[in-house]
Amino acid sequence: MRGALVRTVAVLVASASLLIGGALPAQAVAASTPAQPATGKTWFGPDLDWGSDAPDGYEGRLGATPSSYGVEIDYPIDRSAERELLRSTRAAATQGATLVVSLEPDVSLRSLTTADARHANELLQEIHRQYDTKVLVRFAPQMNGTWVRWGQQPTQFVAAFRTLAAQVHAGSSDAAMVWSPSYGAGYPFGESAGRLQDLSATDVSKLDTNGDGQLTAADDPYEPYWPGDASVDWVGLSMYYFGKGKATEAAGRDVPLTTNDVPESGEVQARFDETWGYEQSQSRGDFYDRFAVGHDRPMLLDTGALYDHSLKGAAELDVKQGWWRQVFTALEDRPLIRGVTFLETNRREPEAGNRVADWRDTAVPGIAGSFRTDLQATDRFVFGPVTERVTPQDGNAATNQQLDTGGDQMAWIVWCAVGLAIVFLLSGVFGRLLPSWRYPDDGGPGRDLRLDLFRGFIILAVVITHIEIGGPYSYITLHAVGAITGAEMFVFLSGMVLGMTYPLAIKKFGEWVAAVGAWKRARKQYLVTLVVIAVVFALSFVPFLNTDAITTFTDRGTGTGGVGAEGRVYDLYPNAMQLLAYPPPWYAIRQFLLLEMGPWPFNIMGLFVVLSLFIPPLLWVIRRGFWWAVLLVSWALYVFQALVPGFQPLNSQFESVFPLLTWQVVFTHGLVLGYYRRQIVGALTGRLGKVLVGIGICGYAGFLVYVWAANHLGFTPVPFPASMYDDLYNTAYQRVDLQWGRLVDIAFFAIVSYAILTVFWKPIAAAIGWLWIPIGQASLYVFVWQVFFALAIASIPGVDWGNAWIGFATHSALILLAWYMVRKKFLFSVIPR
Repeated sequence: MRGALVRTVAVLVASASLLIGGALPAQAVAASTPAQPATGKTWFGPDLDWGSDAPDGYEGRLGATPSSYGVEIDYPIDRSAERELLRSTRAAATQGATLVVSLEPDVSLRSLTTADARHANELLQEIHRQYDTKVLVRFAPQMNGTWVRWGQQPTQFVAAFRTLAAQVHAGSSDAAMVWSPSYGAGYPFGESAGRLQDLSATDVSKLDTNGDGQLTAADDPYEPYWPGDASVDWVGLSMYYFGKGKATEAAGRDVPLTTNDVPESGEVQARFDETWGYEQSQSRGDFYDRFAVGHDRPMLLDTGALYDHSLKGAAELDVKQGWWRQVFTALEDRPLIRGVTFLETNRREPEAGNRVADWRDTAVPGIAGSFRTDLQATDRFVFGPVTERVTPQDGNAATNQQLDTGGDQMAWIVWCAVGLAIVFLLSGVFGRLLPSWRYPDDGGPGRDLRLDLFRGFIILAVVITHIEIGGPYSYITLHAVGAITGAEMFVFLSGMVLGMTYPLAIKKFGEWVAAVGAWKRARKQYLVTLVVIAVVFALSFVPFLNTDAITTFTDRGTGTGGVGAEGRVYDLYPNAMQLLAYPPPWYAIRQFLLLEMGPWPFNIMGLFVVLSLFIPPLLWVIRRGFWWAVLLVSWALYVFQALVPGFQPLNSQFESVFPLLTWQVVFTHGLVLGYYRRQIVGALTGRLGKVLVGIGICGYAGFLVYVWAANHLGFTPVPFPASMYDDLYNTAYQRVDLQWGRLVDIAFFAIVSYAILTVFWKPIAAAIGWLWIPIGQASLYVFVWQVFFALAIASIPGVDWGNAWIGFATHSALILLAWYMVRKKFLFSVIPR
């Protein structure tokens, strides 16, 4: 969260500048994915039911990371299918896996156009550019079967395949086109789903490969559908075990499944030899030799074994292990099989009397363990990751872009500090000349309106920053990178306000009742956070709302990955779709409850939830005079996080942007300062205090000017190295780690701002107090609503949001809307303030 706001009061414009900050590192672009696995190796992975399963679930069940995932996508790719494809790609990228995309036509093959192919290629290029993921495109798989709507239409299939292949090959996606029929035993499958009756004369001629005028088992099940070498990069074959242990009961024959049988010995080998299940012997050669070897193409095998839990017979492990072990054995002398996908789903099957059949190899822990053991023992399969992983943590971190692509960041910090130091010194003069302008502080307990006004200023800056449109407000928040950000001051002032107000609750209700009240408030914050996350997810199903604007994050190229990462889109709602499964898997529930998903403008809320839990014990210690122990432990945690930056106790979304053990140091200092505010203000405004504060502020500003001048005038800033200025921003002012420069700036800015607001209170309050004070008193409330403001603006099409006047009007309207909602106390009973 970065922020500043154009103000009518000149002194506050200078103050606002320091609230503008940077962002977090973005994940570097992934290393190049190989076109295929190394010689003698094979990618493997599941063909998932993405509606109820996800890579996180499969990886957890298997106990290992696969190198590939399969997904079925409707074609042509409409908006819904596009989102499904991108969501699947991002999920696979979290494990560094390749993706097998089965494009399944949901319209007639004849109606597919070049425009459809061009759109698909554009998506594939986007996927490649963002994640460098290797994609295998299986267009209209099992096209020689009658159970698919695109089946047994060789003329239209070949034309559609070639059209798509031409676009893919002309593009830059590096995707591979996979031609993948079904194993031919039982062909032409007339009894399995009813033979198509509307075959054209051309199709009949192509399918009648032996020229006897009939479409029979004697005809070639593969050749009529071959699109040609120029269009095919990989060949593939679907080869499933349907639970029928006898060749005479092969899939494609209307033989009911009555018992679960273990596969016959040598069945998979016989299938590869094209001898298992055929009514007539095949003299053309087997699929592997004809198409993989004959056309020098790598091969993808799609396989799996069916089990019907409603029937008796062999145990599930015996059936499935009996199948996969035969598959593994068959791979040994077929080096061109470079990929294997295992069907991992429950679905209704005609072979099982239309009952739900289980194809999964990992649903039962014992079976999953056996599957993993056999995979590892084969020494043929490549485990993931096979490319650099793009994890949810990378996406969370990327929401905070750190590097400004133009301008001198340190120069902005230097001259803002100088300007504020000058204003601070002048405030002493104006305080003597115009004492009537001062803040009317009676020295008693209660709210400090200076802090409320300042919080209002900060939260408005946050609103402007998160609503990403042009205008004079956002120009400052997005282009002037200052020494600190709205986030630090938001956390710091929250701690101060609580340090001031919580003791009042203790005095009124007692320590225990106040503690319970604080924990109830934390619970309310947590529940509201969950509700916001859930509501935004629910709104993603509303067609006209562009929830992608806040549920994903597009790298601006200003993270540590630089311009090379620009354009990469991160999914901030990992496994959210699995929450709709019944029952939802635990890993998805856990990610939801631990705030590992959510809209990016809302990620700091998790930090407030956690910090709120510690308010009663921290204040209990502080009230007993052990404030020094609180600060000592706080600094110990800060140092530990600096030494072990990868440690995340909760793994929540906010941890990548606002590490808990680092950012607590700002909050705890705010608590201590708020509790002892009167004493601290008294000490700092005494004669000695004023001298020391003046020396500190002028000394800090002088130090920055000194290193700036050395850099620009060409001398060495003794005793510092010559590279001091160039290195300072990256070694002292990084926001995520709250490096020493930012911590100094928090103190610097807090003191200067407090002095300015004290001396110039009446004109400032008269000018903008009516707006900033009520908003500051309900800053958390406004922070919740800004998520939906950002969503609403992103969902309005056809508006030139880069237009400065439109941006100015929109920002102004939203600020006034927030103020009006606060004044009317809209949903105050529900949303914490």
